[in-house]
Amino acid sequence: MTRPKRANLFTAFTLIELLVAIAIIAVLIVLLLPAIQRVREAARRTQCRNNLKQLGLAIQNYSDTFSAYPPASVIADVGNGRLAWGGWSVHARLLTYLEQAGGYNAINYHFTYEHPSNMTVSQMNIETFLCPSDPDTAPYPHNFGLAGVTDYGWNMGDWYVWGGMNQSGLRYNERPRSPFHVNSNVCEKDFVDGLSNSMIAAEVKARQRYFRDCTGLSSRFAPLTFPTPSDDPFTVAPEYVSGVGCNSTLRDSGHTEWMDGQVHQTGVTTAWTPNKIIENRSTGRGFDIDITGVREVNLGPTFSAITSRSHHDGGVHILLGDGAVRFVSSSIDGAAWRAVGSINGGEMTDQF
Repeated sequence: MTRPKRANLFTAFTLIELLVAIAIIAVLIVLLLPAIQRVREAARRTQCRNNLKQLGLAIQNYSDTFSAYPPASVIADVGNGRLAWGGWSVHARLLTYLEQAGGYNAINYHFTYEHPSNMTVSQMNIETFLCPSDPDTAPYPHNFGLAGVTDYGWNMGDWYVWGGMNQSGLRYNERPRSPFHVNSNVCEKDFVDGLSNSMIAAEVKARQRYFRDCTGLSSRFAPLTFPTPSDDPFTVAPEYVSGVGCNSTLRDSGHTEWMDGQVHQTGVTTAWTPNKIIENRSTGRGFDIDITGVREVNLGPTFSAITSRSHHDGGVHILLGDGAVRFVSSSIDGAAWRAVGSINGGEMTDQF
């Protein structure tokens, strides 16, 4: 008996049919990839919100313990013409409330975060400080060694951050209109505008480009007379043009030291609305540049535009004083953005 021949699967399809099948599969992949990416980004945004919620719980627990929010940083006059820089940030002071008690206990507060005894802690990357959408969260190489980065900044002011210090004390006695100050604490009773109407933290970008030690900012601004969010950035701060008048070149190390209490590292201000692009007039290109006057470590006075930015399309997440997390559009009205950044300005807004 003759056996029937088996069909050869490799000859059952013509070349054209095979190419059509491959093309269909390719089209399906092209159609599915954006959907997969959207799902992944939605998950990352959820995790980002959860990070801010954890920071909100940590602040509340800290406040319950000490009856006040932590200071942004501490600078002390120790006499004999000497000043002590206590640069430890809000992030560092919250470690024990973020299930990082080991890191908190390892900090030697008698020394700066740059001291060799603190380098083990300083180079740690804390997951709660990192947005999952950030493509590069590796520790940043500084001249003192590696340092952990952060994607969240504490609200330290609008333009005005700190009055500065000389040997006779503060140059400006006014406190910022924000929840976090150098050398002083804010209590919940200080939130005249209400906890639910006041931003305490917002997203920022690690490895942010910025100019610093721009002394001209201090000579033009005063705590009670400051630019509006609609002003021309180059009129407000000519230093945006290649850093003229600043004691630095353009750096990319903003928000790369979660342990540093200075505003360009662990803070945010409401000088400009979220994701503000500063257009470089000489090249016609737009850059997300920050700028700060005399740094706190150099005794101020400190005026800064440290803008809230994110890796999410359309806006940024912010943390309010009552623990709620909101997504704020990049197109928010500038006055409304300043209002939510103030704790005692008497403004009421529902535009965020």
